[in-house]
Amino acid sequence: MLLFQLLEALGGLGLFIFGMKTMADGLQRFSSGRFRRLVEKVGGNRLSAALMGGCLSSLLQSSGAASILVIGFVNAGLLSLYQALGMLVGTGLGTALAIQFIAFKISFLSLPAIFAGVVLRFFSKRRRWVFFGEILLGFGLLFFGLEVMETRLLPFGQAEIFRGTHSFPFDAPIANVLIGAIIAFLVQSGSAALGVILAVAGSGFIGFEQATAMALGEVIGTLALSAIGAIGGTLTAKRTVFFYGVISVVSVACVLLFFPFFLSLVAMVTPGYGEGVSHLRSVFSLTPPQPLFHTVTARAVANSYTLFSIFMALVFLPFIGFFARSAGKILPEKGEIDIEPYPRFIDFRVVNTPTLAFLQAGNELKRMAQVAQSMVSDTSEQFYEFNAKKATLIQQKENLLDVLQKEISSFLVLLARQAPNSEKPLEIPVFLSTVNDLEGIGDNCENILECLRRKKEGSVYFSETAMDELKSLAKMASYLMHLAVDALDSFDVPDAEAMQELKIELLSSEEDFKKNHLMRLSAGDCTVTAGLLFMEIIAAFTKIGDYSYSIIETQRTLR
Repeated sequence: MLLFQLLEALGGLGLFIFGMKTMADGLQRFSSGRFRRLVEKVGGNRLSAALMGGCLSSLLQSSGAASILVIGFVNAGLLSLYQALGMLVGTGLGTALAIQFIAFKISFLSLPAIFAGVVLRFFSKRRRWVFFGEILLGFGLLFFGLEVMETRLLPFGQAEIFRGTHSFPFDAPIANVLIGAIIAFLVQSGSAALGVILAVAGSGFIGFEQATAMALGEVIGTLALSAIGAIGGTLTAKRTVFFYGVISVVSVACVLLFFPFFLSLVAMVTPGYGEGVSHLRSVFSLTPPQPLFHTVTARAVANSYTLFSIFMALVFLPFIGFFARSAGKILPEKGEIDIEPYPRFIDFRVVNTPTLAFLQAGNELKRMAQVAQSMVSDTSEQFYEFNAKKATLIQQKENLLDVLQKEISSFLVLLARQAPNSEKPLEIPVFLSTVNDLEGIGDNCENILECLRRKKEGSVYFSETAMDELKSLAKMASYLMHLAVDALDSFDVPDAEAMQELKIELLSSEEDFKKNHLMRLSAGDCTVTAGLLFMEIIAAFTKIGDYSYSIIETQRTLR
């Protein structure tokens, strides 16, 4: 009998999580424009950042998803460490609001809400009514699943075989915190984890004290999700997770240190709690009126989490500025260009959020441009003195460009499929074109490097005039590359006529240098081997200039 009750409770859990996900999707679609503007307007005020973090968590119905998105914002360069910490602290407030909502005993509205949601979702022709129908459908499924869980778990709380669970192993608050963290990590939603804890506590299977400790564990589970989101990210993202970890762990530790006092404080602010939770179980063990029991216990757990979130915000928000200023000393920068062959900014998990996805793609593109620019600079320096160590570094950068071309292109193609009606229809083809141009620049730097290596190994001699011509062309290509990077970084696109003149100058210089080379070859001042290498290098630098010009002109289309 208990086995069937457990299976039905698991079915209720499935309905609850599915309902929460459906409601979150509907909320995001219903207020998508407001959501994007909210994210883009996060300012330098710690209070506004915390409030926006709370709104984000409430909108997504998941502190875990909100935390991962905040880390994504940091990776995209949209948020600073200061702003991100404020938003992460605020996600707890948003989750507290959601759990207060769940604690209401309004399951009698669940089936009517499901019916209304289905009607609007599948029979309405207006998009906003369809999205509102999703919200109602998710709302109904959420509370219906919660009611199923609570009802089916009730026999477990009354069964003799489970009465020992109130003393072992659930008496240790730290053990309950770990259990709550595991639940939050597995369901990947703080609100869902807290909803499960409320249902289990409402059934009488665990007591209020145990449920409160498990609710605190939700913060640790969310922290673990944030840490996973920062893997392979920027240094700022890693700093954000580190300091958020300090805030979360210290907050939980402080509450556990004064746990009895904290429970007494919850009793003071929870109506109906004054009789004592310890007496509630004995009173309701005879004829358990579940609605009243659920109302008192669930509200007490919800209040405990709300008080904890307020405590964390009040204590640590004033120190966010100190954390941001200390970040450089605690986790210092290395200073050199990161050439690990992995994307730093793009995260395929946020491709369903086009605004963030475009920001990530743009920042990864800027990184790619900076790597390509450093390759052009390093390759030009090889004319003066061939350095094997620097040649290896150039090759590593070329490998990085190959990886970034593949990853960014895949990301953009997936983004185009996910957001066919994007507000930025021109950006995807422009980004794809720029990615290919930057990879082409890397290929030509590699070709020049190979020519210089063959020159050194074969002891090939270039005349002084030939070297001057190559250095002159290298400077022109480097200047065009510099303009291209500026166009990507600041959208400062040079005048079209000026760019046309630079391109004509580049091409005419190429023709002049080729003619001069043929004259030297005819006069016997240059060997055939040297001549072939010279022509290859000339062609490669001209292509670098062409690719740079193409990048600038494609950026002009976005103005």
